[in-house]
Amino acid sequence: MRKARNERFIERAMLLKRAFPKLKIYQIGRELDLPYFRRFSSGWQIKDEDEACIALGAAIDDEALARIMRKYKPREWTVFRGRYYVLQNGRLSLNGFSESVKEAISRVKSTYGSDAISVLKLLLKHDGTASLNEMRREVKSERLEDILKEFTRLNLIVNSYNDGRYREWTILEETIPLIEDELGLRRRSRRPTIRVSAGIPEAGVEGELEPAVKKPSDPLIEERKRIQKMDEEFDRYLRDLLKRRLEKTIRFGRKFGIEYLASYLKERFGEVLYFDSLLSITQQYGLANVKIVHERGDTGRRTGWSLALFGDPGTGKSFSTRDMVLGKPSARIGAHGLPGRNRYCGGMTPAFFIRIGAAYAGRVFNFIVPEFNDFFRYKGMVEPLKIAMEQGVIRYETKNEVIGPYRFTSFFSVNYNVSVHDRGYDVTVQDPNFNAIEDRMLCRLHRLTKERFIEITKSQMRLSLGIIDVEKDAKKIRDHLTLVYAIETGHPLVKGRFKFKPVMITPMVFDMIGRARAAILERIPDRIVKFSARLEDKAIRFACAASLMDYFRSEGEFIPVSEEALKYAIQFYVEEASIRSREAFNPDEVLDELFGDQ
Repeated sequence: MRKARNERFIERAMLLKRAFPKLKIYQIGRELDLPYFRRFSSGWQIKDEDEACIALGAAIDDEALARIMRKYKPREWTVFRGRYYVLQNGRLSLNGFSESVKEAISRVKSTYGSDAISVLKLLLKHDGTASLNEMRREVKSERLEDILKEFTRLNLIVNSYNDGRYREWTILEETIPLIEDELGLRRRSRRPTIRVSAGIPEAGVEGELEPAVKKPSDPLIEERKRIQKMDEEFDRYLRDLLKRRLEKTIRFGRKFGIEYLASYLKERFGEVLYFDSLLSITQQYGLANVKIVHERGDTGRRTGWSLALFGDPGTGKSFSTRDMVLGKPSARIGAHGLPGRNRYCGGMTPAFFIRIGAAYAGRVFNFIVPEFNDFFRYKGMVEPLKIAMEQGVIRYETKNEVIGPYRFTSFFSVNYNVSVHDRGYDVTVQDPNFNAIEDRMLCRLHRLTKERFIEITKSQMRLSLGIIDVEKDAKKIRDHLTLVYAIETGHPLVKGRFKFKPVMITPMVFDMIGRARAAILERIPDRIVKFSARLEDKAIRFACAASLMDYFRSEGEFIPVSEEALKYAIQFYVEEASIRSREAFNPDEVLDELFGDQ
């Protein structure tokens, strides 16, 4: 009985987490006057979303859950099909999904026989998710797509990704144990997406919770397994591209470049919002970390760099760095970023990052940190993070352990909030050395102006109505990015088929940077310059990363920095210099002076 009671409230917590954002969970908890939520003065202070959902789920019963679902509108896209609860089309059922699972398996098996069971077992083997190509390799059935269609119709699985060519199906996490029970499979040890915390009993549960007994795991071992899976994801995607879309991708590459990408983003998001996604996708090209050369040899630079979008909350920072890169099928946003090369760090502590960083030594990945401010709530984090940004040797010592030394060779894509003023901004990170971190990233300020607010609301409306299509063409861009990355990193699947080409800086680059610098300094009234020379370095790296988009348009042994790429790099340089200078000059005046006749 006790085990069943605990399973029920944990499932309630999983349902609440899927149905409501963190701020809504906080609002519900405060209105119910639960002790756990009294410690916070706002929902923004809650850092452990799992713990908050467990606290709420443990404190209510089924009747209270039904009231909550009636009073507060859950996310429209929420689907939950568990042992005790079902939520779909905005309606909650307390009867659970077990009988539906039994009926669905029986019905499909009666039509398709053992092939139907083979499909479910394969999905379970792949932790609930598999692509059509994976299933074709392992399930030798001519009726495979009919089986998938029928299981989908009966709500046993969901078509979690479909861009016309690449299709993927998923068993919802809460449905997996129901299918395992019905098939008579031994329950596997699974890591739930919500963690039980030892401190929850105060939320109102009778007795003490029994946290699952788990063997202590080595974070490095677990992270190396994750890296192996990410490598496999990249290889699968690349193989499929080479087999099915190679010629199409090369043809697309002959017309693609940063100007094409900018037009694509402007058409969908407008003149105000497009530049942030342009930076984010360009950074993905830079992850190839290609050598930058000049006519006389190596410059010592490479194309990789870290990106930071900072400013007011609600200005689209996460959309650009997370959704555009990783994709968000529920909002019809296709992934534009590299498959298997972006490590999402939502909820990760900096200490955990420092520990697992050793697994990435010698590799180049992108760490997406959605709330970078949180990294600096922990004492002593600025110095190791600064070293990580510089790709230096990290050694971190606590009273219990010594981490490292190891060389961190990856990059970051981060968001953080600041206090934005009419002129300039103040960081909310208390550490006075934080500017040493900012100085090592390519930074972009988000100010919630009337223009940005209008563009955001327009984009949200057009996305909801399906007017903006960010799925269809995302695949073309992602294919091009993946192929160029594979070529420039010497991936075994393309080695010998395409030539490696370094990026070449031409005199035009330094001429334009010099002209921009002179125009900026002429307009700054103070003798003290408030930005460092690293800003120019980031602009040059941006231009070089953007020029990788021209791989199939470049006929020579090198990829020269294009005029278009340099133009956008100069725009970034001028606008960021203005922000760093507390907007002592109008960036539009400088850009008009430099490009007014173009």
